[in-house]
Amino acid sequence: MMTDLKTGGSQGYLRIATEEAWATQEQLDAIVRLVREGRADKGTQSLWGFYGTSPSERTTFIRERLLDIGPLRIQAMDESGIDKAVLALTSPGVQTLFDLDEARGIASRSNDQLAAACERYPDRFHGMTAICPQDADWSAAELRRGKEELGMVGVQVNSHTHGHYLDEPQFDPILRACADMDIPLYIHPQGPPDAMIGGMVEAGLEGAIFGFAMETSYHALRLLTGGVFDRYPGLKLVLGHGCEGLPFWIDRFDYMHQAGIRSGRYERMKPQRHSLHHYLRTNVWGTNSGLPSPASIRLMMEVMGEDRVLYAMDYPYQFVTDEVRLLDAMDMAPAAKRKFFQTNAEALFGI
Repeated sequence: MMTDLKTGGSQGYLRIATEEAWATQEQLDAIVRLVREGRADKGTQSLWGFYGTSPSERTTFIRERLLDIGPLRIQAMDESGIDKAVLALTSPGVQTLFDLDEARGIASRSNDQLAAACERYPDRFHGMTAICPQDADWSAAELRRGKEELGMVGVQVNSHTHGHYLDEPQFDPILRACADMDIPLYIHPQGPPDAMIGGMVEAGLEGAIFGFAMETSYHALRLLTGGVFDRYPGLKLVLGHGCEGLPFWIDRFDYMHQAGIRSGRYERMKPQRHSLHHYLRTNVWGTNSGLPSPASIRLMMEVMGEDRVLYAMDYPYQFVTDEVRLLDAMDMAPAAKRKFFQTNAEALFGI
């Protein structure tokens, strides 16, 4: 028998979805323009050449739902029993754009628009700041505005920016701002950069099926192995999609990382204060966005700790109400399930 999914916490917890996408029309127009001009990288070309223009039922639904941060989204949340959603500007944000004035403007205006929606629905929506990593100093200032003036609860960076990663020195103002202001940094996927993508587009594997997780886990590992968390011990990193696979691989990552340090093979790879296990359990939070797997969630909890694993749906890209029922029925202690669905998100994002 199919059970009704209701909000309000009658099952012992509220459901807070922590990786929910939205978009502005000017953002989508700018990305599609790059695609049409042939200036987008292969990953963006493939993804938004499809989602931005295809008349198919799926793409039409997703475009309509991305652009709505009002009644349609609230209705979908009510239908699937989602009490609150943490919203972020959809991938790739403004990170594929080349015109900095345009990128900064789209990001700033999107933040104003999202903050207004959060004011209209204060019990349902919380927002993450969109930034323009191409201009790290501007981004640091926008992070401060987002937190202090707009009430944002985190920041989303859509992995690489023109093939560059947050451990590189030019992005340090962003990391420093997140650490100093206690802003959770959610690294969300986008397609791999051209230097990495190889034959994935031709194989149909460059997007959410594989390329996203591969590229974003690479980004996260650069942070974990590059001394970032020694420089900023309080930095909070959030990763979706089963923490992008890191909990499953962490023992091998840690062993080979230590071996690499001892070998002296890599100029970049220096001794760190702690093991990779330590940083994963101290500085990293993981959500199950797009991965409605009780087995995967239990693995994440065992490796990372019950306090570091959060629920997410990945709306509107993955909107399946039966997945909520599946996770409600997980064989898990009530206290752990309440942490997963509700209190871990409240603690991390301060909501």
